[in-house]
Parts: sequence; C-alpha cells; structure tokens
Amino acid sequence: MGDDKEPTSLKHLFQQEFSKMVAVISNRFGLQHIEIAEDIVSETFLLASETWGIKGMPPNPTAWLYTVAKQKTLYHFRRNKIFEGKVLPALTSMQEKNSEIEDLDFSRQHIRDSQLQMLFAICTPAIASEAQIGLALRILCGFGIDEIAEAFLSNKDTINKRLFRAREKLRAEKVSMELPPANEIANRLGNVLHIIYLLFNEGYYSRSRDQILRKDLCLEALRMALMLTEYRPANRPATNALIALMCFHASRFSARQSDEESLILYEQQDETLWDEALISQGIHFLALSAQGDEISSYHLEARIASWHCIKEDTPEKWEDIFHLYDQLLLINYSPIVALHRAFALYKSKGAKIALAEAEKLQLDNNHFYFVLLGELYKNIDTGKALLHFEKAYAMAKTQPEKQVIQAKIARLADETGQDRATRQ
Repeated sequence: MGDDKEPTSLKHLFQQEFSKMVAVISNRFGLQHIEIAEDIVSETFLLASETWGIKGMPPNPTAWLYTVAKQKTLYHFRRNKIFEGKVLPALTSMQEKNSEIEDLDFSRQHIRDSQLQMLFAICTPAIASEAQIGLALRILCGFGIDEIAEAFLSNKDTINKRLFRAREKLRAEKVSMELPPANEIANRLGNVLHIIYLLFNEGYYSRSRDQILRKDLCLEALRMALMLTEYRPANRPATNALIALMCFHASRFSARQSDEESLILYEQQDETLWDEALISQGIHFLALSAQGDEISSYHLEARIASWHCIKEDTPEKWEDIFHLYDQLLLINYSPIVALHRAFALYKSKGAKIALAEAEKLQLDNNHFYFVLLGELYKNIDTGKALLHFEKAYAMAKTQPEKQVIQAKIARLADETGQDRATRQ
C-alpha cells in the first residue's frame, strides 16, 4: 500500500519511510536502542528538509534518506563506542563481526520483516494498550508527536512521557525484535489485532475536536493488517475477518463525509460514491475468514459491515444484523454494541419494541444513547424526542457530531411547528 508510489512531499515521505528506517535500525541493534533509532531518523529528515529546501528534492529521495541514515547510524555508534564495546561482542558470527553498519539492509523484504517484528514487539502485553497505540502511531505509522497528541486529545508533554515510559518498559522487559514461536502466535496475535482494530476505530470515529474521520489512521491500520497476511502463522481467520471489516468500512469513506468536513449519516449517503473495489476486497477476505472453525468478534462485525454495503432496507437485512449483534454481545459486550443492537431492533421490529429494550440500558453518560432515544421517540412523543436530542447535543464533544444532532433538532422542531399550526 503505497510502496511503489513516488512520494510527492517531504511529509508524505516521512509518514512512508520513518517507520521502515526505525524498524531496520532497531532490528540491527535491538529495541534497547529504539529511541536512538528514532532520533537518527528524525535528524535525517531534518537534514533533508534543510538540504532539499536549498537544492531541491533529489531524483531518488528514498535512497538519499537511506544513505544518510546509514551514515548517521555509523557515526552515532562509533562516536559513543557502543558498536565496538557493546554491540560487536554480542554478535556471535564472524561474518556479523566483520560487517559494516553501511550494510544496513533496506531491501523491501527486510523492511517488511523488520516492521512485522516491530509490530509484535510493540504489542507485548507488558505495555498498556493506549501506550501501544501511541508507539504504533509513532514507530509503525510515522506520526509526529503533535499528530499523536491530537489523536488522543492530549498535549505533547503527556504523549512524550507516555512514549518514554513505553520505551523504558520495552527495555526493562527485554522485549526482543523477533516473531514469536508458532505455538505462541495465537496468544500474541490477539493483542496485535486488537491494537490494529483500536487504531482503525480511532480513525473511523476520531476523538479529534474538528474531525470525525481520520483516513490516514484507517489506512495505516489496514496496511498493518495486510502485512500480517504475509507471515503464514499470522494469516489466520481472525486476521482476514479484521481486514474484511476495515475494507467494508473504508469503502464508504467518500460518501461519509462532505467536502465541508460535515458528517453524512448512513441513510443520506450517496451509494454511487461507495468504492466497489474495496467492497469486493472485503467480500474476498470475508470468504477467507470462513476457513476453519474460528468465530471472532471481527467475523461478526465484518458480516454486519457487509450488510451496510447494501443500501436497500429489507426485513432480512435488519433481522440478520440484529441476530449478529446478539452474538457479538455474547462474545464482547460493550455499550456501543448494545446501542447498535437496539437500533437494529428498531429497524426490524419497530420503535415501540426497540424503545422498551433501549431504556433498559440506562447509558446516561453516552450521548449516542440520547440520540437513539430521540430517534425512537420522534414518531411517538416529539416533546421527549426533542429533550433527548438536546441532551445529546450538550454532551457531544466534536463539532461534526453537534452539527448532525442540531440538524435533527431543527427538522423535528419544524415538523412539530407545522403539526401545531395544522391543529390550530
């Protein structure tokens, strides 16, 4: 995804190459030097910015970056006598002892191997999931500290401290950059898939105050999941189900957001803008995920997402979605899943039946809950519906969310006013 395209800007190049270079250097010298690897690569890009600003971008900017990174790596380890005093004695073969740092392997295959090893290393259970996502954004996706802080609605100091603690944990736990043994893949893969899933979710429904959709996060998550399929022990049904889920959701990106950054609800989306190629890919990976007897939450969510790539409403569609949410609640209960189940019940059985189920949830700290109650009450009691929408508006944290809720309030108020005028 993007490896064969010429970068068009230094920022694009940073996001595309930063993670590769850090992974290769860390793979050679160990995760205990991961921060040094980040610094070397950051300095390389700083030099690129200064040099290219004067001389222009070279014909092969990627090769220029790799060459400079090799030189800086050599200088650093020689200057600090780490290479001669600590790294070389740890190397066992004479061939490795006699090799030069200039021979850092930036071949495509070695880069992918290093990134895959880095992914499993970062997703060690020793590190909290929020820190894992931060490291994944920084090390595997090439995101800057400012961008990570924005994604977490935090500040640079907090993110820097969180990443520092995560790196220290990697060192303290002596986590190595190697793929886990085949008999441990199942346990470790679950954590890796969970982090990729959380990363995609952060992009799909971003907590950023001005954005709902962060396509860059979603595409990085999809890229990492696809990378897993290149390693046979990790190419399992759950991996393919997660890829299918992300493909189905990504297929509706263009229809989900207007040019003005406004959120477009599913019912109002122009299905001609859906990406048929991604939908086909989703169907392909969903079929692959059906091989074997494993049923994960990703399988169920992918099936639900596949139904959302069929715009037409039918009883079969919403009844199946409702039953899929039933199964999902048994595997992985969450308030959001319960809310989606109530909505599916509304679409399949009507507002009154769904309302009885929804009010049992009592999710008073969730603005989506009040949006759902507003929807369910709008044809039963418009006064209650308006009160719920207004409560949801007050609780919503992002501007696009507030815009959607305000539109619902305005529409319902207009309809109520017309009804009153007619009755008078």
